[in-house]
Parts: sequence; C-alpha cells; structure tokens
Amino acid sequence: MGAEPVRICLVGAGRAGLVHGRNFVQFIPDARLVAVVDAVEESRAAAARELGVECHFGSLTEALNAVEFDAVCIATPTYTHRDLAVEAARARKHIFCEKPMAISVEDALDIIKAVQRSGVFFQMGFMRRFDEEFLEARAHVESGRIGEVMFIRSTTRGPGLPPPWAWETAKSNGMLAEVNSHDFDTVRWLTGSEYRLVFARAKARKAREVLQKHRDFYDVAVVSVEMESEALGVVDGACPVEYGYDARVEVLGTEGVVTVGAIPQGTVVRCTKDGQVIAHAFRSWRDRHRSGYLEEDRHFVRCIRTGEPPRVTALDGLRALEAVLAARTSLLSGQPVEVSHSSLQPAEPAQGEPRPGGG
Repeated sequence: MGAEPVRICLVGAGRAGLVHGRNFVQFIPDARLVAVVDAVEESRAAAARELGVECHFGSLTEALNAVEFDAVCIATPTYTHRDLAVEAARARKHIFCEKPMAISVEDALDIIKAVQRSGVFFQMGFMRRFDEEFLEARAHVESGRIGEVMFIRSTTRGPGLPPPWAWETAKSNGMLAEVNSHDFDTVRWLTGSEYRLVFARAKARKAREVLQKHRDFYDVAVVSVEMESEALGVVDGACPVEYGYDARVEVLGTEGVVTVGAIPQGTVVRCTKDGQVIAHAFRSWRDRHRSGYLEEDRHFVRCIRTGEPPRVTALDGLRALEAVLAARTSLLSGQPVEVSHSSLQPAEPAQGEPRPGGG
C-alpha cells in the first residue's frame, strides 16, 4: 500500500471494539480509523466522538457504500461474525475478527471460502499469541528446554458476567466460547498439537438467577482434553468471580515446567505488621492483555502494508471453534467427545481480485 495509512472501519463499538479503536487511533501511526459501525446509534455516535471519527453507520453495508477503506475490525456478537466477514471479503476488505470466529463450523467455513475467493487477509483475534509472557513460554516449549509436553492447564476467569446476549448459548455457545476460546487456542498453540478428545462439565454456581431465563446457562466449567500428541490437559473457566481478571497457564514437560501468569498485578506486594500479604489483581482483561491487543493490531496493519501473512489465521479460529463445539456436545451428553477437524480446500482468488497487501 506504499506510504499511505491503512484505512480501517471498526464494526462493533462495545468494550472490545473500543480497545481496538483506541489502539488504531492513539498508537498505530500507519492506521487511520475512518468509520464506526454499530447497530445501536447511541453507542456508535459516542464511539465516533471519542475516537475522532466523522462517519458512523448502522450497518457495514452503509459504510461500504459511503466510505473508502481497506480493512474491517469485527468486534460484534459472535452470531453476527459470519455475515459481516463474508460481506467484507466480498467487498475485498481485509478482516480482523475477534474471537470466537463464528457460531458453527459451517459459518466458519463460509468465512474461509469467502476470504480465499477474494484473496484478502483474515486475522483471528487471539491476543495471547502476541503477549510477551505467552511468547516466552512458547519459545521455551519450542526449544525443547522442558522436554516433551506431558500436561497443560489453561485457566481464564472473568470478574463479571459477559453481556446478556452471551447468556443464550444459541447465540454464543456459552462461556466455553465467550470466555475460554483463548484457552482452547492457547492449549493447541503451546502443545503444537490438534485436539483428539474432550470431556466437559459445567454448572451455574454463582449467577443462578440467570437460570430463570436460560436453563442451559453455566458460570463455571472444566474441560479435560487429550491432544493428538498424547499430551493431556485441562481448560477451566469461571465468570463472574469478582476478585479480578485471572489468566494463567502451566505447561509440564518431561524435563521441566513453564508457568505464565499470576493473580497479582505487577510485582508490588505489601506485607502488614499483622501478617497480611496484600497485592492487587488485574481488574479487567483490557489491563491484563493491554500489550497483546496492541501488538496484534499493529501486526494486522503491518501485514496489510507489507503483504506478510498474519501469524494467527482463520484455521486457528476454526480449530478453536471445533474444540469448543465438541466440549459443548460433551456437556449435553455427559460423555467424552472426539474432536472432528474440517478439511480445508485451497481456493485461488477469483480473476481480477486483489492479492493480500493490495488496496
């Protein structure tokens, strides 16, 4: 794209959308946010004011018809991802998509096919792959310093409930998708292996009032996993926990162990004369993974400018989704479930459509 900044349309003006929007506006000189899309007029107008963007629209279609841009950042509810990503791909716009990739494997495959046909880039929003601590853990595993991976545990706990639409599993696939998608990706990424088998259990133990409207709601879950490498693992999550945002990983190898994350924020700990040890927890996922979100946004912009392929792809989104869906099936059946993997057929971009890195 030469020296011109990458023009981006932000689709979704909620919490995650604003994290990305602020990154593009405040910290990435090679990006220019040119439009905000959100179905709620008040939300998109407020976001546009904060981000200094003149144009805001109620739909992506309106934005495509009114403003020139190179890429979209999709940060809307999961059940909307398929239609938005396919529309963006057909309009030859590069795509950054927040997790989870989609509601169903069929929807994810529709996105992949549209991206392949148009030749645009698609980057999945797994920010832990850009977090310095997680990258260091990955380097230790890849180097063989801890030997072969025998066991891995990935934990995510959120301080508050996700948005009300996510309480309905038909729209979100439940907490295992909305909260733990990052864990399913992290386990696959750090073990370097695909999922073979999952067994999930979940309960509503804290926010039981939600059960009055959504009988399949749960707020704590544990998933035992077996990888094709024969590594065993556990993904667990809870939301709301109120004490803070908590993301931790342990990788046990035949020659050692690597751990990432701790409950306290930073290294400052206070000990009082009565023997209390006091530290402060991360209050939000935005604080815990601030640098990861920024680096993944920088990477997305750099890929568009240089033609470098994104490090986190649609395939990564699909594989995490397949594990989530198998875990949901296990919840319903009470039995272990084998994880099936969709095969992807490469497709050449249609004649006359741009290759990645183009405008």
